[in-house]
Amino acid sequence: MEVKVPEIGESIVEALVANWIVEDGAEVAQDEIICELETDKVNVELPADASGILHIKVKAGETVDIGTVIATIDEDAGGTKESETKESETKESRDKGSKDQESEDKESRDQESEDKESRDQKSGESAPAINPAAKKLAREKQIDLAEVEGSGRAGRITVEDVQKAVETSKKSAPQAGEKGQEAETSTAKPADKADKSASEQPAEESERPVTREAMTPIRQRIAERLLQARQQTAMLTTFNEADMSWVKKLRSRHQKHFTEKHGIKLGLMSFFVKSCIKALQEYPAVNARIDGTDIVYHHYYDIGIAVGTDRGLVVPILRDADQLTFAEIEQQIAELASRAQSRKLTLAELEGGTFTISNGGIYGSLLSTPLINPPQCGVLGMHAIQDRAVVHDGEIVVRPIMNLALSYDHRLIDGREAVGFLKLIKEYIEDPSELFLEL
Repeated sequence: MEVKVPEIGESIVEALVANWIVEDGAEVAQDEIICELETDKVNVELPADASGILHIKVKAGETVDIGTVIATIDEDAGGTKESETKESETKESRDKGSKDQESEDKESRDQESEDKESRDQKSGESAPAINPAAKKLAREKQIDLAEVEGSGRAGRITVEDVQKAVETSKKSAPQAGEKGQEAETSTAKPADKADKSASEQPAEESERPVTREAMTPIRQRIAERLLQARQQTAMLTTFNEADMSWVKKLRSRHQKHFTEKHGIKLGLMSFFVKSCIKALQEYPAVNARIDGTDIVYHHYYDIGIAVGTDRGLVVPILRDADQLTFAEIEQQIAELASRAQSRKLTLAELEGGTFTISNGGIYGSLLSTPLINPPQCGVLGMHAIQDRAVVHDGEIVVRPIMNLALSYDHRLIDGREAVGFLKLIKEYIEDPSELFLEL
């Protein structure tokens, strides 16, 4: 049976074989997870469609097209451990007196294994396996891979092998230059200077320790999206600050009862989600998107919550957030964040969204300019809470203050709307009673 990269989404055409959970030649059971695939949007766990012996065709770290056969499962050779145990016991009782025959069989198998290894080694010498990153580095440094000796398993050429070849070529480069110096004419001096400076600079860099690794598909996608936000939108950011006193008091006063009743803590995010929804209802353009020469107004509120993971920033979607209670918002955000960290988000949980909230405050950020997530036209940036001296009723008092930032697409949203939107969020946060009374 062939194991192929499945179709994951319409816009996904390739996937990275991130990790083989089961080793080559090992037995797998049906529906057992054997491999992790990584795309530019989500990670996918690939289960075995049948029981048998797994034979890996594509190694971890390689990127392949959708539909590519990455492994096969030998169903005839497979069996459960229980059946193997019974078969072993039966064989042992049947062949007690045939130790000599078993010894001969073992020697024969060992010889066949050695012959196979020898054939594989010869085959590897003619066409050694090459690490994708090593191939890229060799192309950049103009290294002939046919002259590189692989130090990896079965003669596989690694990045370190290519780096050694680069260093060797650099050491021999000055000698070749000295031999050909006498034959150079005065008309070649400008090119000589250029060649000298070009050869000296990489030599200095090569003496410093560096690590080169290929960008993961999702990191490439993040880079592409961020560049798109800068190049294809008329992005502008407006700032304000909110007094968090009432929110802190409410959380402190009701935290114990809220946690006991709902099984989750009352966080800040639910207040901001509720505030954003109320503000989006007042300013529908912030919840819209541009489609060619049309404006598409969304009459629903799918709020994206930016979550930082070890592989980059992902934005899972809180669907129909206007219909959720404070507890449901906190529960769903916690679940989405957990799934994001364990790389189990589905494509459906990442697609869509009408507005995004990003909380850089959890990392200590005091002020930033969040980037729009196209085709959305707005994103709210939350920041760390700091005690500051502010003027209240003519007196200088200390209050917990959070900086707020709203980045918006100026093609669709005017400054008046953006400032009004952010000011309304500030008012809801500073007096949350309106959120509960639905005023």
